[in-house]
Amino acid sequence: MGETVLVLGGRSEIGVAVAERLAGSGARTVVLAARRSGDLDHEERRVRAAGASAVERVEFDADDLASHRPLLDALWARHGTIDTVVVAFGILGEQARAEADARHAVQIVHTDYVAHVHALTDLAQLLRAQGSGTLVVYSSVAGVRVRRANYVYGSAKAGLDGFASGLADALHGSGVRLLLVRPGFVIGRMTSGMAPAPFPSTPQQVADATVAALHGGRDEVWVPALLRPVFWGMRVLPRAIWRRLPR
Repeated sequence: MGETVLVLGGRSEIGVAVAERLAGSGARTVVLAARRSGDLDHEERRVRAAGASAVERVEFDADDLASHRPLLDALWARHGTIDTVVVAFGILGEQARAEADARHAVQIVHTDYVAHVHALTDLAQLLRAQGSGTLVVYSSVAGVRVRRANYVYGSAKAGLDGFASGLADALHGSGVRLLLVRPGFVIGRMTSGMAPAPFPSTPQQVADATVAALHGGRDEVWVPALLRPVFWGMRVLPRAIWRRLPR
């Protein structure tokens, strides 16, 4: 997957796990971009232990749209080429709060959709100019058919899924590839304290599936794979039943 990997969301459990695996298979430089980048000691140790010879930390606030392009331009100027970009930032938010607090609803949609659209558009331009590279984008099965139980988060992921799918087609023939990953419920920090949905996975399992798909030349991957036929079936469930389903 090349020599240089950029993780937007350098504190993400999935993002760091992917960086570890890429470092173990040849990536020499990993850039961890996150807020409070000075607190990424643990994440840097993990990536170095996996095989990265250089780890750079940079400040990145996904919600500060104006900061995206200057940061990316500076990274390209320093590294020349960035081979793989893992876009792993996001928030789950609180559905009950979002139903009563419009600001919180917009916060979820801004981080999980608007900020992704902005960052991915800039990244696509830079990778097109480079003529090569891979984008990894994390959608969710929550966006495949939005459920009443988490419709704010699900709607943002539905938008992201559609945007990333269209962007992948737009990049076809440019030398740039986009891998769209659709995990189900992931047991980790973001979902701490929540009862797992059926067919859960861990950040490590999502990372394994992501890297296998990268090496296998795939454009989409569901984690676990069983969720793909499950959700094809769920598409045809009557709405009266669908609206009662839990997260």
